[in-house]
Amino acid sequence: MTKLTVLIFAVMAAVFLGVVAYDLARAKKTHTQFHIKHCAVGFLMIGPAVVLSFVFIMLPILFSLGYAFTDYQLLTPDKVKFIGFDNIADIFKEIFSGGELLTAIKNTAIFVVCVVPLQIIMALGLALFCSRKVRGAAIFKVCFFAPVVISLTVTSYLWLTILDPAETGLFNSLLGAFGIPPQDFLRDPDTAMLWIVLLSAWQGCGYQMLIFLSGLTNIRSDLYEAARLDGANAWKRFVNITVPGLKSSVLYITITVFIGACRIMVQPMLMTGYQEHTVTLSYFMYKQGYDFGFVGKSSAVALLMTIFIGLITFIQKKVLSEK
Repeated sequence: MTKLTVLIFAVMAAVFLGVVAYDLARAKKTHTQFHIKHCAVGFLMIGPAVVLSFVFIMLPILFSLGYAFTDYQLLTPDKVKFIGFDNIADIFKEIFSGGELLTAIKNTAIFVVCVVPLQIIMALGLALFCSRKVRGAAIFKVCFFAPVVISLTVTSYLWLTILDPAETGLFNSLLGAFGIPPQDFLRDPDTAMLWIVLLSAWQGCGYQMLIFLSGLTNIRSDLYEAARLDGANAWKRFVNITVPGLKSSVLYITITVFIGACRIMVQPMLMTGYQEHTVTLSYFMYKQGYDFGFVGKSSAVALLMTIFIGLITFIQKKVLSEK
């Protein structure tokens, strides 16, 4: 593995140096004024970022891609054999047989279908609220954005305390005031995923709110003034001016929220553990690779998941983007 890592690094370094040489040759051919010292300083500045990207992004991706076609076991890394598409064939067999992987796919799909529109609607509503020129709007922006800067681990444990099944739990105490007995929300298959969806949408909508706010500032105010003079009410102004003006923001937010939702793992891991009603694809891959040692199978699932996400993202871009 060390030799392969060095070889990959050498290839990437050669490509990087080739790009540098091509850039300098093109600048010289087009008579572009440049200073070698300035160029050298610039490339040296991005050098650490390139190295870090290689070590923590490119290298894991390449190794994962290679492991998907092997029988790599975590406890026997020296006995790796190339098995072609056997892992992928086994994955489809498990899906069609109704195994645990199919459950993980269903749970992930439910989470994506629920959290993507909910988070976008919440973010847009908060952005419209904060865009109003009222006193104290900046305070609301900070409050709505605050959950974003809190780690998912802390947020998950916070909601664990809120949803504590004991009578002293915050939410159960509130229900007890109305005579409702304590509920174990996160162990109930009918409500566990719902609470994870609500937590995720609440935790992430503040970031999308800022993007929507940026898009709202780019919409010309005279369009709203002209619409008011023509007698358009608030709903018509929203549909005919705000929504078209935010089309590029909606595209970006939809794609990023969708990708993030497909990768959900931390919330079910910390809030429910490995339960059938909350296991997701990323959580399934983690368990297969690290707990059971089936790195090859885990990598194959990751490869198929990446291809699927890429296809859906491409379709979203084609459907939502402007001509």
